Order: sequence, then structure tokens, then C-alpha cells
Amino acid sequence: MIGFALCGSFCTVSTALSELRELTARYEVQGIVSETVYATDTRFGRAADVLKKIEELTGREVIHSIVAAEPLGPKSPLDALVICPCTGNTLAKMANGITDTAVTMAAKAHLRSNRPLIIALASNDALSANLKNIGQMLTRKNVYFVPMRQDDPEEKPHSLVADFSQLSDTLAAALTGKQYQRIFQI
Repeated sequence: MIGFALCGSFCTVSTALSELRELTARYEVQGIVSETVYATDTRFGRAADVLKKIEELTGREVIHSIVAAEPLGPKSPLDALVICPCTGNTLAKMANGITDTAVTMAAKAHLRSNRPLIIALASNDALSANLKNIGQMLTRKNVYFVPMRQDDPEEKPHSLVADFSQLSDTLAAALTGKQYQRIFQI
């Protein structure tokens, strides 16, 4: 089973849900959301609609609390955990060992089982405040990144967004212990 966690990069959630649809055609998937995704309505959509879509695609109730996410390590191991989108905030927490959301708990619990964690980053400060956290996560065993690029170098020079269309290939490579392609794209 694959875990699929969503964080609050709300402008990328619809694209992430399209990738989730692709994954559910090949794998059993457990949806996980941050508390922010679980409770926040935005101009990009209502939280209830996002949750409903995840549950329709996966056929499972969404995990949305630290308590529910904790067993995803040794008690209920996943073959892999995907965080798509992964915000800079969540990346920073994981890099610094902070476990205060359902997604960071799922990642911590999952990594205890020495299985792949795939990060599809979407962060406006990836090339500034969060660059050190990308570097720190790159040194961790079993952590893989979906290839990413600057989404708007002129207007948002510090922003990076994963190429979500490469998520399936990144997951397949991670399941064999390999990083897919180059991490940074032009």
C-alpha cells in the first residue's frame, strides 16, 4: 500500500489529486492530509470537497490526525509514502525532526520502517530559507524527490515546484532504491 499525503499548497492540490487518481489505478492507496488541508476552505476549493475526492479515489477514510498517523510505521507499514504537495513548512519540520502534524507523524513513523519517502515539493522559499532543508533531506536514507523546477523565475525567484507528472516514475524508482532522474530541472 502507498500512503499519499497532502499539505497546504492549495494552488497545487488539484494537480496532486490528478496524480492520486493515476496512482490508485496501480496501487492500493491510503490518503493522509495535514490538519490545514483537513480544515481550510480556500479560493482553490473547499476542504470537504478535497477530502471527499481523496476518499472516493482511495476507498478509504482519510487520516488527518497525529494519533491516526502514528501506526503507519511498524504497526501498519506502507510500501512507500508520497507527500504531494509537500510545503516548505512541512519540509522544514521533517528536516528538523518536528512532528506536530498528521503528515510529519506519518513521515516519521514511515521512515522508521526503512521504506521510501517521496517528496513532491511546492514551496515559494525553496531557493532561500528552505534550501538548507532540501539539502538536509537529500542526505537522509530512503528520501527521494520528485524532479522540480522554478515555476516563475522572474516573479517568484525563490520558488520551486515538483513536476507532478513525474511522480509515478519517481515512486517506481524509489521502490527500487533509486532517485529518478535529476532532482532539479531547467
